[in-house]
Amino acid sequence: MMKLRLARPEWLIDINDLRELDFILRNGDVLRVGAMTRHATLLESAEVSRLFPIVSDAERVIADPTVRNRGTIGGSLCQADPAEDLSTVCEVLRGSAVIRGPRGERVIPLTEFHQGPYETAVAQNELLTEVRFPIRPRSGSAYEKVERRVGDWAIVAAGAAMSLADDGTMDDVAMGLTSVGLAGTVTEAEDLLRGKAPSEELFVEAGRIAARACDPVADQRGPVDYKRHLADELTRRVLRRAAVRATDSQEG
Repeated sequence: MMKLRLARPEWLIDINDLRELDFILRNGDVLRVGAMTRHATLLESAEVSRLFPIVSDAERVIADPTVRNRGTIGGSLCQADPAEDLSTVCEVLRGSAVIRGPRGERVIPLTEFHQGPYETAVAQNELLTEVRFPIRPRSGSAYEKVERRVGDWAIVAAGAAMSLADDGTMDDVAMGLTSVGLAGTVTEAEDLLRGKAPSEELFVEAGRIAARACDPVADQRGPVDYKRHLADELTRRVLRRAAVRATDSQEG
């Protein structure tokens, strides 16, 4: 934020020593991740990769090793950059944010955490302390990103997560897009898929819906039509991969 000249604080407080916010813990059907957990820690976690492969997909394409060794999940979410990868990941995983301040602790869905470019629901006297992810059986997820060069912000990226019912239909599904002006998830496409068996025809239609739902702008990363094309294609790809992973989880 300071680099972008969007913030000029009078005081800076180093919170790197708040080691109690650096953890990955499973409590029943919830995975808890401390806000100070490094990108590299998430990428190296076998449990995170097994439960939520979308996180590993995204962490591999976030910046470079230097940034991944220093940057944290909380820092990424609180920066609230529209092209930031983990925001989409956390939203499609139906994650929630734990925020603490003088009045105590509150928990909000990640879909309500971001309130605009570089703006979050965290007040000036509050701190994001934890992110929680519900663990669902027979689930799979995936993330894919197109960038101009390795480690760059996304031109477009897409993420999807789904869980399967006993009969193989999609019990729940969520999909999101990065860097193309989409607030929240692609609810119209989610409603289309929910309750149906995974199929290429459905994924193609979901991609078309995602392309219509986003609101990209033309810039140095590409024209609007190109970005809509990527939104369509990447949505199809992550849905296919999430479905395969969910099926493999069910069979395993």
